[in-house]
Amino acid sequence: MYYKTYCTLLAAAASLLLSGCTGNEAVPANATQTGIATGAIAGSVIGYNSGHHRGTNAALGAVAGAAVGGLIGNAVDNNNPQPVETGGWHE
Repeated sequence: MYYKTYCTLLAAAASLLLSGCTGNEAVPANATQTGIATGAIAGSVIGYNSGHHRGTNAALGAVAGAAVGGLIGNAVDNNNPQPVETGGWHE
């Protein structure tokens, strides 16, 4: 029981840390990739911790989570405004 809770919390913390690595832009345009990675991790953890066929459930959960995360991330990317050039070092 404690091992499942520990693994779930560890995977959740890892997905939060990985989703923070999206770049240094003011409005990042890679929410799709972040959504896919975060969804796959979350889906595999949820799939692994449910049912008796852990490997199969983890794989199916990863695929489903990646699909849902990609759709959500794509919607976020489409709603973000395009970056505007404000100056800087241009030749």
